[in-house]
Amino acid sequence: MSQDNLVKLECGQCGRVTHRTHKNKKTLKAIRLELSKFCQWCKKHIAHKETK
Repeated sequence: MSQDNLVKLECGQCGRVTHRTHKNKKTLKAIRLELSKFCQWCKKHIAHKETK
């Protein structure tokens, strides 16, 4: 897998980068990815947004 498809996901509450995932750039061009993930510092599921 290519490194240019790799994106960092930042916690919406504490602001830490806790997850990394791959993104299909052809289908999700202008949309910033937002997923509900577990934050190990907040100890709960929170919306994580894509960072630059």
